[in-house]
Parts: sequence; C-alpha cells; structure tokens
Amino acid sequence: MNLTRITERREAAIKHVLDSVLPWRLFAGVRNVLDAGTGAGFPGIPLAAILPDIKFVLAESVQKKARFVETAVEKLGIGNVAVRPVRAEDVLKTERFEVVTGRALAPLGKALLLFAPSLKRGARVLLYKGPDVQQEIAAAAAEARKRGIRVTIVEQYELPERYGRRSIVELAG
Repeated sequence: MNLTRITERREAAIKHVLDSVLPWRLFAGVRNVLDAGTGAGFPGIPLAAILPDIKFVLAESVQKKARFVETAVEKLGIGNVAVRPVRAEDVLKTERFEVVTGRALAPLGKALLLFAPSLKRGARVLLYKGPDVQQEIAAAAAEARKRGIRVTIVEQYELPERYGRRSIVELAG
C-alpha cells in the first residue's frame, strides 16, 4: 500500500515499532489516548499492543490509510483500539483524551495551534520528534508563550544500529 517509505523489515521494526514503544512509561496511569494522524498505525498500534489497559483512538483522515489501520488492528486482535477516519481535530471537538500523541505529524508550531484547545481541557500532548527538535522548539517558542503552553523534552533516546536520536516533546497547559 506504500504507507511508509521504509521497506526493509529490520529497519521498519526499529524505526517504526521500537521507536513507537520505547517511551511507553510516559503513558503510565493513562486511561485514553488519541493518536493524531496515525498514518500506518504508528505509534498507536504498537503502544496499544503493549498497553492493553489503555483505550486508544487512532485518527487518520486519509481513507486508504484508515482502512489499512482498521484491518491491521482486526488481524492483530487488538481490542483496545478504535480507528476514526477523520482529522484528529474533529475527534477532539467531541471527545476528551488524557493524552494526544503524534509521530511525524507536524512541525511543533503547527501542533501547538492544532492541540491548544485540548491542552486547555487538561490533556497532555506527547510528540515524537527527530534530531532537529531544538530548532522546532525555538521556532515555536513565541507561540507557546503567547498561548501559555509549556514545551518540554521529557525523554530522549537513541535507536539501535545508528538509526537516529529521538525526542519526546510534551506540550502542557
């Protein structure tokens, strides 16, 4: 279906699955999570598989991707996932989540604008970011201050086999 440009199995396992689950501790004690723009199901599907007590909603507005994710969840037998074939912002208009997460979703400045209303209702936003995280934080600093949003790197890790450094950025009101 060409949902990701990574085709080698080991690379996909590390860059998609392992990367999705490494920060699992940040979801401790949470009851529900929205994975915004889940794409091919990352990080939502791997997190749901290892955190069965948390309800996950995976939002994906591209219908082809949403159908793929629905099929994958069904075939994997993961019962704590619902897939919504709509934009995350639309889901957030009618539902509340303790955590909103996104991986390869949008630059930090745009994510601030998308998720500011949820932050005001008490949600935390956890964004998976790559090596240029400091530049993104600097570029979004003025907007974050204006909206009263704290931007914090809450976890950093190296993927094996030199596949890169990752950061989890938390947005909180």
